[in-house]
Amino acid sequence: MKPCIDRIYGSEFTAQEISDAVRDGRLLSMEIEFNQSCNFKCLYCYALDRAKRPEELTQDEFIGVINQARELGARKIIILGGEPMLYPHIMEMIGHIKSLDMEIELFTNGTNITPAVAQELFDNGVRAVLKMNTFDESLQDTLSGRKGSYIQIQEALKNLKLAGYPSLENPLGVSSIICQQNIHELPRLWQWLRDQNILPYFEIMTPQGGAREHNMLELDSRTLEVFFQEISEIDKIKYDIHWDPKPPLVGGECLRHQYSCAVNSEGFVQSCVGITIPLGNLRQQSLKEILRDSEVVQDLKNYRETIKGPCGECASLETCYGCRGTAYQLTGDYLASDPLCWKNIDRRDEIMFLPVDVAHVIPHKPPMLLIDRLLEVKERASVSEMTVRADMIFVDENGHLDDASYPEIISQAVAAQEGFRRFGGRNPLVEGFLLGIKNLEIFGDSYVGDTLRISLYKKAKFGDFGILSGEVYKGEELIARGEIKVWQSDTTGVA
Repeated sequence: MKPCIDRIYGSEFTAQEISDAVRDGRLLSMEIEFNQSCNFKCLYCYALDRAKRPEELTQDEFIGVINQARELGARKIIILGGEPMLYPHIMEMIGHIKSLDMEIELFTNGTNITPAVAQELFDNGVRAVLKMNTFDESLQDTLSGRKGSYIQIQEALKNLKLAGYPSLENPLGVSSIICQQNIHELPRLWQWLRDQNILPYFEIMTPQGGAREHNMLELDSRTLEVFFQEISEIDKIKYDIHWDPKPPLVGGECLRHQYSCAVNSEGFVQSCVGITIPLGNLRQQSLKEILRDSEVVQDLKNYRETIKGPCGECASLETCYGCRGTAYQLTGDYLASDPLCWKNIDRRDEIMFLPVDVAHVIPHKPPMLLIDRLLEVKERASVSEMTVRADMIFVDENGHLDDASYPEIISQAVAAQEGFRRFGGRNPLVEGFLLGIKNLEIFGDSYVGDTLRISLYKKAKFGDFGILSGEVYKGEELIARGEIKVWQSDTTGVA
């Protein structure tokens, strides 16, 4: 019996290597996007607008990023896009990565994969992954948003095979999204790829960008469950490959947040392309500093304690925590249970979605409860909202909100942010105290009926002590701001 160890993502790292990387704060791989330009307009692409050209990193800056990843222990670079074969320095970057003795995996739609280029990729040991969703030429062109895409993909596949792909040293993969339009033929495509020793990399679409906009692509969770089980049976019976169906990868698992990260063409670091929370920018901080200081990274590495709801109680938690990108895109919370996992179909009422009533996550009660809703939770930051009510203890007989309320408003925003992060996890209760407020400035007035937005950012943390900056807005008008110092017991061991 063969286990499913020949999937593309993460199969080269053992459980012990991943555990060691988590313990030591090291990387095993890094995803990187050299450019956002693409000649396809795939309906399901996570980036809706490729026409906007951001200030992308220079070639030297990209080299510096890769060097930093190598110093952090990364053994593999996964090249995404945009379409990487449109990046003018792609071969120089591949050469640099190879010079560092790192593995290279390249996802491409087949652009510019001429016989000569295919041979160069093979000679450089690049693991090529070709994007192909269907045998149907018309459907492939439709999903790619470009007429002629099917022919281009088939030509690239032919050239890659002529260059020697797939081989033991140079695997070849095909990446396919699972959607309503192609699911009926994917079992045949899976077997066609297996029979040629091409690695099938089939994945549930993350509901972001184009996939969310074009909802005619969507599939319900039960249909996905049946499909995953069908492919599992095919692998077991026909290829003696055994694996347990779990989202989001067919025949694989995604625990990338334990040992990887993603860097986009502008230098922003994310946990993955699905969790669209910028952790920092490499033009301002080193990769080591960004990953070390990120609460998102630490939360996900400590997922056994922090994942909420049904996923946190699942028997498969050691090898699966659903799709973190899907959880974030649908709930606003990267620690929420995956709403699309078929195991959660009957427990979706236990999954919390932002915005949320803060009465669920902080101990305050009326009339001391001032904050109404938590709207967003980001990296060391959050946005809350409140409406000034006449029954609040800080409101006078003229309906004016007293200036003395703003330290309490900012403090409750802190409590809401931290309470939400821990709500539903293994350690939901945390002890904390407000130690003081400084630099409080009041710029305007607020009255009964006004809606206030509280923007919070954690500026620094020293052990159990934190300094947070809060700003209170009425519409676009900043009416108060200040810094508060808090003490909070850290029962999870997360720094």
